Amino acid sequence: MKSKALLELLSDGQVHSGEFLAAHLGVSRTAIWKQIRRAMDEGIEIATIRGRGYQLVSRVDLLDRDSVLQCLDPWRREALSLNVLDEVDSTNAEVIRQVAAGAGKMPVAIADCQTAGRGRRGRVWQSPRGENLYLSMGLTFHGGFGVLDGLSLVLGVAVANALEQLGVPEVGLKWPNDIFLPDGKLGGILVELQGELEEGVVQVIAGIGLNVHMSRPEGVDQPWSSLARACPEIVWSRNQIAGAIIDAVLDAVPIFSDLGFGDFREPWQRRDIFMGKPLQARGGDVEGVGCGIDDNGNYQIRTADGIVPVRAGEISLRVMQ
Repeated sequence: MKSKALLELLSDGQVHSGEFLAAHLGVSRTAIWKQIRRAMDEGIEIATIRGRGYQLVSRVDLLDRDSVLQCLDPWRREALSLNVLDEVDSTNAEVIRQVAAGAGKMPVAIADCQTAGRGRRGRVWQSPRGENLYLSMGLTFHGGFGVLDGLSLVLGVAVANALEQLGVPEVGLKWPNDIFLPDGKLGGILVELQGELEEGVVQVIAGIGLNVHMSRPEGVDQPWSSLARACPEIVWSRNQIAGAIIDAVLDAVPIFSDLGFGDFREPWQRRDIFMGKPLQARGGDVEGVGCGIDDNGNYQIRTADGIVPVRAGEISLRVMQ
């Protein structure tokens, strides 16, 4: 039995007996009790009412495939192969498996929990159950690897557009692939290339992670934010957020594929959290002031000797204290 099925039964906020839950799920009352304990250990508030049963106290934001698809136009639903999972090693890895299995449509994976979530440069991406959004999409581009310059920045603009349409103010972008709010990091983007499927056809896996309900981050060593923390007046639905992001990415990708990075430079630039800040790059070898991105998506630092471009994947930037 999966805890999601149990939580769906409890989601009406009513008191349900262990006998009722066991009968509906086809398991023993002992199995119900174990799942209740597991859910409570994961931070979900469930009241145990002696002689009556169990009642869900906290709001639970369950992922649901149909709810995500309902956020999209019918023609876009038909173009996707959407897989919503309770648990997975990583959504990027799941999309890679779908591609290898010959998915005929655009593969998309969303998970409630990742056991091996990854960030940039192999860092661990904290992926607690039920709190955040972990979403990956398989994107196909024609023209070889050379057409992909600036793609992670384009995806950042798409995510920012989606969040702003949902009511999030002051969304910032940190070069090359992080999403920020004024009080800290909200999420990140991991782009992985799968090589040429055939001459000039490249498969890209775009992974997007966003903090939605997270309140107690484990092992996070930098300022962070979440949508619930930044905008507590909004009732956040991970299904709605996922639908908005998928929609925004599907809006952006054809423009990028046909016209290149140019149309995304200004929208990225106006959200740049490094603009005008004193920066270091290349392990401290380059120091200067952030002055935005060039036509290829490289970050530019104005030094005493002129403007120095910083290339994604080569070096990182940090704000000088």
